[in-house]
Amino acid sequence: MADGRAHHLHLTAGDVGGYALLPNNPDHVAALAAHLDDPVFVARNREFETWRGTLDRETVVVTSTGVGGPSTALAVEELAALGVHTMIRVGVSGSLRPDIGNGELAVVTAAIRDEGTTRQYLPVEFPAVASIDVVLALQEAAVAGGVPHRRGIVHTKDSYYGEMEPERMPLAAALVERLDIWRRGGAISSEMETAAVLVVGSVLDVRTGGVVLMWSEDAIRDGGPAPAVEPLFATAVGALRRLVAAHVEAGAAGAA
Repeated sequence: MADGRAHHLHLTAGDVGGYALLPNNPDHVAALAAHLDDPVFVARNREFETWRGTLDRETVVVTSTGVGGPSTALAVEELAALGVHTMIRVGVSGSLRPDIGNGELAVVTAAIRDEGTTRQYLPVEFPAVASIDVVLALQEAAVAGGVPHRRGIVHTKDSYYGEMEPERMPLAAALVERLDIWRRGGAISSEMETAAVLVVGSVLDVRTGGVVLMWSEDAIRDGGPAPAVEPLFATAVGALRRLVAAHVEAGAAGAA
């Protein structure tokens, strides 16, 4: 924009640092930012709300991406253009395995690109893979917090109701078959944003990862209460704190 603000996020380079947490839900932004030091509201436009805080004196923004790949790609693009080099998707998903307990976390290792946005960046044969140091930091934070979790592949899709109510879709048989394929292949949850974060981040040379809170199959079927999000938020911030500390240590070692 003419005033230097990013077109969709309405942020400037001075509003951000090197790190971002990316919930898809705007209602989660303030609560997640509360885990940072000195959180303040920065901007909101459409589905994109941003708060800023610090971890060990490093600036961190929490920016909502909205639902799905297109708006998520916009957020990743504009944050990267402003100088953010590390982004972690923080969200909620449905589990794909009957042995997953309600409220377990999925520490994302990779995502199935069953959506359209990333195909306008790279052919589908290119993998959507999380940065290994982000994966390890998320796992360490979950272990330290005693939060039930597992590492694994998530399924990223475009149609929420195509998964939740496939029987009423013209493609019902194909949708059911595809979801069963992903499940049998080892995918642990299904959601709508992670592939965009990983693939767009790869194109832009941004370090990325993701952690999602999983609703169990029983809870989804029975309409049970949503699992608490605080362990999710604490794990994401704990991981980012570890990544910031590693960056500071590396800088100190280089200076020496």
